[in-house]
Amino acid sequence: MGNIKVVIGSYGSYNECNERALGSKWLDFSDYDTYEEIEEELKKQGFELEGIDEELFIQDIEGIDDNYVNWDYVHPKNLFETLKESGILDDDYKYKTFEAFLEVESFSEFERRVEDSGDRWDDDIYIYEDYSWYDLGYYYLHDCHQIPDFLDNYIDYERYGEEFSYSGYREYSNGIICIN
Repeated sequence: MGNIKVVIGSYGSYNECNERALGSKWLDFSDYDTYEEIEEELKKQGFELEGIDEELFIQDIEGIDDNYVNWDYVHPKNLFETLKESGILDDDYKYKTFEAFLEVESFSEFERRVEDSGDRWDDDIYIYEDYSWYDLGYYYLHDCHQIPDFLDNYIDYERYGEEFSYSGYREYSNGIICIN
């Protein structure tokens, strides 16, 4: 689940080039229930959260593919709490939806959806895993409208499927995603 790991650094230690300048060890967010537990782990690793290490930032991240986010400016607490509230740290399907979502939308749009809807951020998102535009067109014509099979030779299923791209359907690396 989740599979989101971070290395947390502090500007104070980074600027002083002390033993914490390279940040914490990798922290798997799914191992923690509250941000206070993460702070306790950082203290065990020698961070002085009431002193030099007061200003934290994300030095490295795995499990979130959004090249448009400058993680240096995202506070680890805000990230953790958004991910926790979204439910993706505890639910494999939500995490899979999150990954697909980030291929076609930004992390800031994800944050907005979580802020508006909490763990129901994905209620209007549908994943058609391993579908092509052809598969989507075929599905809608055969399963939803139940057209007769003898018409198969006359229908351009791919073109029909592509029509859905005008109403929230988009390709991602493993199929089609619909975001309403």
